[in-house]
Amino acid sequence: MEVSGIVHIFLTASNFEHSREFYRKLLPFLGMQPVIDTATNFYCVGGRTAVGISAPAPGHAGAAFEQKRVGLHHLCFRARERADVDGRHDFLCTLGAAIIRAPREDHWAPGYYSLLFEDPDGIRLELNHVPGKGLLA
Repeated sequence: MEVSGIVHIFLTASNFEHSREFYRKLLPFLGMQPVIDTATNFYCVGGRTAVGISAPAPGHAGAAFEQKRVGLHHLCFRARERADVDGRHDFLCTLGAAIIRAPREDHWAPGYYSLLFEDPDGIRLELNHVPGKGLLA
């Protein structure tokens, strides 16, 4: 068997209402369409994957995300064009996203170009462009 991709990613938000407002703007801006929007879940589909956020269990509300702790390190969205990465930087600033690293080239693959930012919980998100199929060929 060989997997053909990641179907979906779910993130748990410490403050669901606050995070939902962020993702209600971000994900559609990235071309994803909302398909579930309830009091405890927000879920969008697009680009051959889906991203959802959910409310935390009551005992974990308000907990802080720690990037280097066991679990998720960051989530990366792939842009079709390098210019898309640059164009999203200004939009992310209007959302109040913490920009960790402005768009730049990196060593992960030939032509790798990315922008690193954080959601309201401090979960690191990346938007990148790699020409062609990059290392995913």
